[in-house]
Amino acid sequence: MPTAHMIEAPSPWHAGERALQQQTGVAERMEEVGRRVLRDYLIDQHRAFYPQLPFIVLGTVDDEGNPWATLRAAHPGFLQSPDPVTLSVSLAREPGDPADAGMDDGDAIGMLGIELHTRRRNRLNGTITRSGSDAFDVKVGQSYGNCPRYIQPRDFKFIRDPSASPAGEPLTLDRLDAGVRRMITAADTFFVASYAEVENGQRQVDVSHRGGEAGFVRIDEASVLTIPDFAGNLFFNTLGNILANGKAGLVFVDFETGDLLHLSGDAEVVLESPDIAAFQRAERLWRFTPRRVIRRPDALPLRWGWDQEGQ
Repeated sequence: MPTAHMIEAPSPWHAGERALQQQTGVAERMEEVGRRVLRDYLIDQHRAFYPQLPFIVLGTVDDEGNPWATLRAAHPGFLQSPDPVTLSVSLAREPGDPADAGMDDGDAIGMLGIELHTRRRNRLNGTITRSGSDAFDVKVGQSYGNCPRYIQPRDFKFIRDPSASPAGEPLTLDRLDAGVRRMITAADTFFVASYAEVENGQRQVDVSHRGGEAGFVRIDEASVLTIPDFAGNLFFNTLGNILANGKAGLVFVDFETGDLLHLSGDAEVVLESPDIAAFQRAERLWRFTPRRVIRRPDALPLRWGWDQEGQ
């Protein structure tokens, strides 16, 4: 029976997430929600979901502490869950992908399983166990579902064998050139990786989806991106991580060419500013200053088109 000596389980949220929940006035409610929906295992629905996906979104941290977001693709079945606490990933190392530097044995990783044509998604974070260069396992730390809001519905097709090399070589850029700026300002979707060193001394990495109408990301003359934060689940995983360490990694996808644009740099949360009113439906903003820029032509073997039924 309960006694005064029993110790309450630690909060499911780290300090950065709790700070934003408190600022929004939902901390008490989210403490209860978090204990209920954040699981340290995959439910059967999600164990069946991952094997049908043709790509996975990954968030990692390199040896210098830079977060990177990426997409990796293969024929469905490359993701399997042999038991509820493990997701097995059959993907070869990819030296041209900056996120690959954070995929060694023992590294923390964030994962987003997302199906654009059905708008389903599941997020998890965990730790990599790797014994070879062609596959790794992830021990689940946290797993939870997300609602379909802001996901643009798109159908996919493979245009080449996923094991074949891309047609282009990675390009490291020293600035946001005109082509990069067009790719960012035309986007209706991108993915963001972030992380925090949490109270138990472990690193927790998150990668998440951001969507809106084309042009929802703005760039100023100093190459600083301003991004609206719309109404969401109030978990504040991304913004809580940014509040904790001021870093983020973004990846933009050209759905017609398979190009990936990777950005890693500094980020800040903007809770009060007259600039918020310039973004319709935004509740707050965050700003991102890229420090490292890598463009990878034809990085993905997939191409996407609009889901006519979903428009």
